[in-house]
Amino acid sequence: MYIANGYIRMHFNIDLDDATGQQLNQLAKQAGETRNALIRKAVRAWMTQQAQPQWPQAILDFTGLPDTPAFESYRNALPHPAEDPLA
Repeated sequence: MYIANGYIRMHFNIDLDDATGQQLNQLAKQAGETRNALIRKAVRAWMTQQAQPQWPQAILDFTGLPDTPAFESYRNALPHPAEDPLA
């Protein structure tokens, strides 16, 4: 670890195959950024996405079966527990 620009930084070595390395070089040049900057952005984006639980799109799009009542319609028929199961 070291301090640069007021931030504590960590140094990592990564191994990339030649095609990925060449593509990273091209993208960095096109973006006017360093390879390290692009890698930092990619890692941050991946970690942010991983931190937010997501349902698959098929689940989000599911609207139910036409001939089946919604499960919520049965809630009132359920008996109340005798005591708090989480107590």
